[in-house]
Amino acid sequence: MSGPVPSPFPRPTSQRQENPGWWRTRGGRKWRIGSDAEVAWIVDGTSTGLTITAAIPPVFEVYATVVLPYAGEGQEKHDRAVLGLLTEHTADQPWWLGYLDTGADDIVFPDAPMVTLYSGWHYVLVEAGPEQAATWRHSGDWSFWKGALPNLMFPADRSWLVSTLWDDDWTCIGGPAGLVDRFLRHPDLQARRVTVDEDATPPGHQAH
Repeated sequence: MSGPVPSPFPRPTSQRQENPGWWRTRGGRKWRIGSDAEVAWIVDGTSTGLTITAAIPPVFEVYATVVLPYAGEGQEKHDRAVLGLLTEHTADQPWWLGYLDTGADDIVFPDAPMVTLYSGWHYVLVEAGPEQAATWRHSGDWSFWKGALPNLMFPADRSWLVSTLWDDDWTCIGGPAGLVDRFLRHPDLQARRVTVDEDATPPGHQAH
């Protein structure tokens, strides 16, 4: 194989300093950049391991995993299904979108301050909504992640949380039963309900 294709989204060399008051402009509008305060509930409620609580705090009614499309095949259909279900089950409010900095992927605002989650991973966290979740991120041969969806999403009221960890090929979800049941029954999604005590690794997949 040839080596990885360089990312077209270069990172600034200067060190980012956290400043909750920072805003960024895109599409002629200012967007609020989140701080560690917005994700403290996730940090406090998760720990390394094989259960769903490696990604999702144990504060929700039910939990599930959704397998990602292999090699990005059918990624757009998958992303539309995920966003459609989340939008249908969410009152009109802002969403927090988290873009994981892998060094290769589009993080939308590369000069923005970041939050730290999970195993010391850094995310650009932006207060936006489903429309931005569907369109902001670009991917290609140079990117680790495929598709447009952020790695982390939750609404302002924290009624659900969707998180795809760096080293997993599935997404973890926590939320109300009505929402998770729709994921389980959706024909375009390979979803599986899990409890907080069991290994959340989907059958045929491997946790890293």
